[in-house]
Amino acid sequence: MKRLINFFFTVLILASCQQPSTYTIYLAGDSTMAEKREDKHPETGWGMELQSFFNDNVTIANHAKNGRSTRTFIEEGRWDSIMGLLHAGDYVFIQFGHNDQSKHKVDRYTSPEDFYQNLCRFVEDVNAKNATPVLLTPVMRRRFNEDGVFYDVHGEYPDLVRKAVADKKVTLLDMHKLSGDLLIQLGEEQSKSLFMIADSAVWENYPDGIDDNTHFNVKGATMIAELAVKAIKLSEIEIKEDLK
Repeated sequence: MKRLINFFFTVLILASCQQPSTYTIYLAGDSTMAEKREDKHPETGWGMELQSFFNDNVTIANHAKNGRSTRTFIEEGRWDSIMGLLHAGDYVFIQFGHNDQSKHKVDRYTSPEDFYQNLCRFVEDVNAKNATPVLLTPVMRRRFNEDGVFYDVHGEYPDLVRKAVADKKVTLLDMHKLSGDLLIQLGEEQSKSLFMIADSAVWENYPDGIDDNTHFNVKGATMIAELAVKAIKLSEIEIKEDLK
């Protein structure tokens, strides 16, 4: 009888340590990830496409917001909002850098030192809730020089994300590298098809046309979400078991 009781206690302990059957992945980030208004269609944040890759165990809660840096995400209470909703067993995908590195935009700029410290705070806050933080490097902007050679404009910020990952021993989804490889593979002309680039009268919401090399259309957002899924599959985090 004693052995039987010990067995049942062991089963209960193991069950309590396992990933909950249903859980939420919260997204904290900027406009490249965020939900978009209908009047901006076909502009699409890649976070909008992520739910379709997961089974019913997973709910994607997209808290990313246009124009936000780590600093303004904290100052506006958006980070605290996620912390108030977060439960043990949930995940938080954290992707910033686009706006943090915009030195000419003082309303959102975050120094490299503060950017790193903010990422570390995010990780510590999520860990304190017995949830899992996942850091993501920023996705690439589409930039090609006069010779058709791709180049990056994010400076040291992607490496600061990688440093935070190494220092805090958390999972990295290296969207910076993956999206850069994709743009190089597609080249200067083909890569236009992923972004908000169109002549006049092509898209109803943009009668005068648009030339936006930062934000994705539906096709681009879907392909970036696929890159995130690829990175998840190669990682050690348990959520990969709930990918379709």
